[in-house]
Amino acid sequence: MSKIVVVVGSLRAESFNRQFAEALTRLPAGAGHEFTFADIGSLPLYDQDDDGDQAESVKALKALIRGSDGVIFVTPEYNRSIPGVLKNAIDNASRPYGDSAWAGKPAGVIGVSIGAIGTALSQQHLRNVLAYLDMPTLGAPEAFIQWKDGLVTADGTIGEQSAGFVGGWLENFLKLVDRHKG
Repeated sequence: MSKIVVVVGSLRAESFNRQFAEALTRLPAGAGHEFTFADIGSLPLYDQDDDGDQAESVKALKALIRGSDGVIFVTPEYNRSIPGVLKNAIDNASRPYGDSAWAGKPAGVIGVSIGAIGTALSQQHLRNVLAYLDMPTLGAPEAFIQWKDGLVTADGTIGEQSAGFVGGWLENFLKLVDRHKG
């Protein structure tokens, strides 16, 4: 069993990415694994002046990440990039310099959008950041998913037309995690 942290880059109550992430964790490919959603909404804005005395919410996030085997980032796309709240979480948990909770943790990057290209641009920006943070990141398959009726069903599962592809993505991510387990 792997312990996976899920970081959703949207705080909106009815977030498509939150709904998708919750449904993703219910796929058969994830059976036997533990998924924990990170709380990034309670984090303070990153301020280097706080590096010596980080907020409890930052310490909790770092402990959650350090106790995990891997991280799934589920990101929307805001203005052709990652949301500020997601970047803030990344910055808080990577600081102070030399004390990054992210280092070495396998990462999966996925997201949904109402646009036809899904979250392709935000995912690419996020991959650039994760490379710097020394997070081995699933390269293929990439998953740029358009939010449409039926993607997540009324009972909170991935719809029939997408379940195979999304389940395959999750299987590949979990294989990456297994390869990096110490």
